[in-house]
Amino acid sequence: MRNRLLWKLLGINLPVIAGVILVVWLAIDYLAASYFMVLMNEYHISPDEAHGIFVNAIHRYLLWASLCALGLAGALSILLTRKVLKPLSQMMAVTGRLASGDYTARVRVTSNDEVGRLGIAFNRMADSLQKIEQLRKTMVADAAHELRTPLTNVRGYLEALHDGVIPPSEETFAMLQAEILRLVNLSEDLLSLARADAASLDLQPQRFSLRQLVDEVLAFNRFRFEDKQLAVHSDFADGVDEILADRDKIQQAVRNLVDNAWQYTPVGGRFLVSVQRISEGIRVMFANTGAGIAAEDIPFIFERFYRGDKSRSREQGGAGIGLSIVKELVEAHDGRVGAESDAGETRIWFELPIRESGESL
Repeated sequence: MRNRLLWKLLGINLPVIAGVILVVWLAIDYLAASYFMVLMNEYHISPDEAHGIFVNAIHRYLLWASLCALGLAGALSILLTRKVLKPLSQMMAVTGRLASGDYTARVRVTSNDEVGRLGIAFNRMADSLQKIEQLRKTMVADAAHELRTPLTNVRGYLEALHDGVIPPSEETFAMLQAEILRLVNLSEDLLSLARADAASLDLQPQRFSLRQLVDEVLAFNRFRFEDKQLAVHSDFADGVDEILADRDKIQQAVRNLVDNAWQYTPVGGRFLVSVQRISEGIRVMFANTGAGIAAEDIPFIFERFYRGDKSRSREQGGAGIGLSIVKELVEAHDGRVGAESDAGETRIWFELPIRESGESL
């Protein structure tokens, strides 16, 4: 491909050079001959034989000069064109490495022209592919780790029951049921995460009341809050009731955040859902009392399977996918998520832009 493009570029330059030589040649034939005749008449010299010698000499020197110019122009064109095409050659090599699974390859950018900007864009694409591949590997490894623990427990109990090491009892079957439920919940979380990843491709926007949606989710979890004796409150600012978004996906995000707050709020604690108007749109915040999140862990709590606090165990906190699902669902609406925490309270929020009815998501 490089050689073909090289010859194409040379094919553009060489006709231009040949055209310039032709113009010079014709100019000499017509203009120099006339000038020579003027000189011959002025000095009373017979022009016939001298004219032929003069024109032949001019043509001969012009021919040699043209051949030298063509050779020099061809050599310079080849060198300069190869230099221009060198980044493209690197991109071809890097593309082959990317196709073979090596996502560390990058193009060396040496200019600020169009080819250089293409190299920068190419490297950004490679960075994205490397990040996606790393996330995929991490997710597969974390999912395997999450599945291995309950499967190992179930296998151990079944082998012990089969060998008669432990008697079949109600307590044993309750433990087996708990491990199986963990597997079921994990599979449902993984399915929800896969759907959240593709949320931007399947948005069904509609205008709905955000206040009503939050109240429905809180009412659905009322018995869970009462069981832990939690004081639950909601605070809605004026003018932020109706929004244009996919109601089901926003409802899932709210449910996940309410469930997350319920899990980590201690008995007798407080839980607040507030909706505020900000310059970019609206912010929905979920604040709960309890042990805070370490500052170094906050940037990673929306990553899949991440748990910074060891007290937030798998038995208490699930698989660590809920906040990742929230992040995917909110970003599908061009929103963003965030969190902040101190010693006595944790605040997790998401922001959504305000759109008009005719505006697309």
